[in-house]
Amino acid sequence: MKYKVKFAYKGPKTEKVYMETEWLNEAYIDNLLDDLQRTGRVKDMLIIDEMDREWSRKEYSKLKVKLELEPSEPVIFFDGGFDIQTGTAGMGIVIYYKKGDEQYRYRSNGKLEQMENNNEAEYAALYNALNTLEDLGMKNLPVVIKGDSQGVIKQLEGEWPCYEKALNTWLDRIEAKMKEMGLKPSYEVISRRDNKEADKLATQALAETIIEGHMKID
Repeated sequence: MKYKVKFAYKGPKTEKVYMETEWLNEAYIDNLLDDLQRTGRVKDMLIIDEMDREWSRKEYSKLKVKLELEPSEPVIFFDGGFDIQTGTAGMGIVIYYKKGDEQYRYRSNGKLEQMENNNEAEYAALYNALNTLEDLGMKNLPVVIKGDSQGVIKQLEGEWPCYEKALNTWLDRIEAKMKEMGLKPSYEVISRRDNKEADKLATQALAETIIEGHMKID
């Protein structure tokens, strides 16, 4: 999660001026607040997160203690695979997230029923990733979503139209799920090489090799 600070500045020969910072990583916030307070010229400090929630400094200090115990900063990698010859589909999901200063990785795969093509498998993979995110206790957060299908990502962003009824149904499901969970998504098209973990999991699912793992990583 990133934050910015809004405050009122009043110098000895100036009128009160309201200012705000750029978005900053959490690690810099406390030092910045200390520096601003030491000037003796700053009032009405507010800390704002990417979800547009606001806190006073006292409230923010309490929030930090709570956040140390909660999962945050999720990044989803997803991939869907479809075997035309057999008409079967598989999905691969990898989720990286933090809890305090520790980083975790969850990964899983599975067979998908009643898919018509690879794009539908991609959407189903992402929908299942969102369900997993919910199971891991992550709501009301920004989430980064990465996939190697440019068409699917651009449709999720709303930049490209979607004409297939089945895919529009998945789009509606995904949007409704994100709204229900209070997620703020950002999307990134990546290469298949950069999506190799999720891609491999989807391929293994098609080969009936089912995997699930959850671990802390260095």
